[in-house]
Amino acid sequence: MDTLFEKLKEYLHMDQELPFEEFSEYYRRLIDELNTNFQSLEQDALIKARYICSIVQANADARSKQDKNKAKAFKKMAAKSAFWSDAINFNLLKRGLTQEQIDQATEEINEAM
Repeated sequence: MDTLFEKLKEYLHMDQELPFEEFSEYYRRLIDELNTNFQSLEQDALIKARYICSIVQANADARSKQDKNKAKAFKKMAAKSAFWSDAINFNLLKRGLTQEQIDQATEEINEAM
């Protein structure tokens, strides 16, 4: 998850929009990582994953409104990212965190970016 997180930092500091192919590849790597390692991720990695999913979801949703040719693909990416964000949130709650703690941890990541 750290590799994906570092790549996200790089993307967030770019001045230009990420090409569809690269965005799509990043999304696929994220989903593959979650499908493979979700159950074994530590709390910090889950919080980072939730943050990444929320950024990918928001970005894909915005792009679906801008690019009519790829709108369907972006909407699928946004929906799947939202699903994972919710699943991660649920898992963190099951581990004993409160929603306030999860939101605060996410906000701390956001401020650090």
